[in-house]
Parts: sequence; structure tokens; C-alpha cells
Amino acid sequence: MRLSRFFMPTMKETPADAQIASHRLMLRAGMVRQSSAGIYSWLPLGLRVLKNITRIVEEEQDAIGCQQVLMPTIQPAELWRQSGRYDAYGPEMLRITDRHDRDMLYGPTNEEQITQIFADAVRSYRDLPKMLYHIQWKFRDEVRPRFGVMRGREFLMKDAYSFDLDYDGARKSYQKHFVSYLKTYARMGLKAIPMAADTGPIGGDMSHEFLILADTGESEIACHKDFLDNNWLDGVDFDGDLSGVMDTFTGKYAATDDKRDPAQEAALGDDLITARGIEVGHIFYFGKKYSEPMGAKVTGPDGQEIVCEMGSYGIGVSRLVGAIIEAFHDDAGIIWPEAVAPFRVGLINLRAGDAACDQACQEMYEQLMGAGQDVLYDDRDERAGGKFADMDLIGLPWQLIAGPRGLEKGMVELKNRATGERVEISRESALARLTQG
Repeated sequence: MRLSRFFMPTMKETPADAQIASHRLMLRAGMVRQSSAGIYSWLPLGLRVLKNITRIVEEEQDAIGCQQVLMPTIQPAELWRQSGRYDAYGPEMLRITDRHDRDMLYGPTNEEQITQIFADAVRSYRDLPKMLYHIQWKFRDEVRPRFGVMRGREFLMKDAYSFDLDYDGARKSYQKHFVSYLKTYARMGLKAIPMAADTGPIGGDMSHEFLILADTGESEIACHKDFLDNNWLDGVDFDGDLSGVMDTFTGKYAATDDKRDPAQEAALGDDLITARGIEVGHIFYFGKKYSEPMGAKVTGPDGQEIVCEMGSYGIGVSRLVGAIIEAFHDDAGIIWPEAVAPFRVGLINLRAGDAACDQACQEMYEQLMGAGQDVLYDDRDERAGGKFADMDLIGLPWQLIAGPRGLEKGMVELKNRATGERVEISRESALARLTQG
């Protein structure tokens, strides 16, 4: 993509109401624009990141046999009355009435909708287990939406649901998602710590939150210092015994503020770390909380009806965009991990309009694109300093910098955004390095 044609309305000044790094940088980089309080339009640069995160989430859900569906944003209130949650959920639920005076709502979550779909279709124990997921926009009417996409009212979420015949089966489904989440976040370059957590209004009696550490986190957490080890996932056999993998991570102390244990913390001594965390995922086992009132039953091997066991597994997809920026940025801008970056390479033409420079950059652009690289080519007639500032701001992993003086010698500069390392190498070597990983 040529930057001269790309819609990327960057900002030099930070809006006064942007309180945290991710909000400031997403606005300045032209990733989003606010439509109303807590509701954002996603512009091309931001949407590319959102799609990359979505793709990783989908691939890891598919890998454990979870099947994708798509449920509506608007749900009938009757479903929620059937489960008993319509009046209990609170003012965060946006309640509406259609032209026929039917009570409707903009879904904050989908337990009721998926349970109805399952109950209407599945009859026999032979059809179990089943795991279904969807990625859809949700709405929760936060009383104080803030921090940009980190705590907005409208957000993109992956929620998955498992249906099993008994507790043992439900626990296996829970373990599959637990392990899947560790892999999902690791692919994005994130260190997400699983922590025992409160189930909140969704209900249930087994729950883990996945949090990344950041000064802007909404809650205080405590954990064993081993979780800060950069190699903490090394040696884990994700394809082995799932209960063993889960035990590896739950065996060390880690808890959100509402689940902290003073006695355990005192025993840890200097091994205890306290920090603030950003929640990027939450999984629940809630048994028959929804299946029983909504009639999600199957006929068992003995002909008797069995109420299914259920679990729920959420990932805040749009929230992850902000969370990743909180984890990876500096004073100059965003530093995207390669797996989620909107483009992998930023090609900078230092002398747009110079025939030789334009030709060389066009050739490199075509070679990179032909090799399957996502490239943002800055072909604008702008000063070099502005081009460098914009590339650092939007945080692409690699910058390929070409100017007349270097090209005369067959040389270009290659900059790694994460390390800041900038080297002058031959044009051929730069292209080889970028196309070979």
C-alpha cells in the first residue's frame, strides 16, 4: 500500500481526554476515531490490527475443535427472562423496544442465545461434547467509559461455549480453552498470566482471568515472581496431558484482587510480586446455571434425560489492540509484535520525485509484495524527519530506508523498531533478510 493513497489521519498533538498510552497512540496514529462516548470507528490501520488479532484467535479456537458461528447483536429479552438474568444484569444492559413493543436488548454476552440454539438442535448424548464460538460486537453501557478501546461501551469479543455430558467432560473442555488461551496470547507476543478470579454476573464456580501486567491495569494482582520470567512457557508440552499443562500454571500463586490470599502471600515472602494487570480474557465453568432453566438436555445412554454441563470462554479482541500497545510502546510511538502488525515493513523513500530513487523504491516494493510481505510504502513528498516520525509512531516492525546517496552505492538502511538497531547494508541483503524471516 502506498502511503500517499492510504487513509491514515495522524495527529501531532495528543487529545486532552486521552489518559493512557494506548488511547493517545491509537488516536495519534490514525487507528480509530471516537463516534460517541466509549464507541469508536476503526480506520484502516486499526482495522488491519484488529483483523490480525481476530485471525490468531480463530486459528487457535479452530485448533481445539471449537466451531465458529455468528449470533446476532440484538437479542430478545424473553431469552434472558428465561435464564433469570434480564432484571438481575443491571444498567449496563442496553434495553430497547421494537415497533411491535417487544422487549429487546443489545447483547452484552451470549450465554442465553447459544443455549437456546443448542437446546433446539441437540437431543442425544452421542452429539456431545460440543464447543461453539463466535466473534461479534457487544455493548455494555459503562457508566464511565474511558481509556479508549480498553474500556469502551461497544467492543469486539470472542466468546466460546462448551456443552458436555458430565463434570469430567466439562473440565476437559475448560482445560482445552485454558491451554488454547496461553498459546493465543503467546502468538501475539504477550505474557498473559492465568489467575483465579471471581465469576461475576456470569456465574459459576471455576474461573480464571488472563492478565498482562501494565501500570494502567484496572486491578491490582499478586503472583509468584516466576511469572515474570521471559522463558516461562519454554518446555511446556501444549500437545500433552492438558490437565498437567494447566497444573503447571495454576500450581504457582497468582490471583486478582478479589481472590487474593494473605496467608499464601505471606508464605511467599520475597517471591511475591504485586502489580497492576489488564484483563485480556476470562474463562468460566458454570455447570447447569443456564442449561437447566433453558432446557438444554440430552437423552443419556440409559434413556434418561441429562442436563448438560456448560462453560464460557471470552477474549476481548478489540481490547487486545489497546492492551498490546500498553505492553509495547515507547516515547516515539507503538512497537507492534510482527504477528499483529498492520504492515510488516515500512518502506521510506527519502527523495520522492527523484527518478532513480523512485525507481529503486518501486522495485523493492514490488519484490517485497511479490514475496508475500505486507508493505506500507511512504512515497509522499514530505521531509525525511516527518517520515521517520510517522513510521515510529505507527510502529511497524521493520523500516527499509532508501535515499539517493545510499542507492548510488547499492546500499539502504534497515531499522528494527523493537530494538532501535539501524544498519546500512546492501539492497539485496536487506531484501533477503526481510523475505526470509
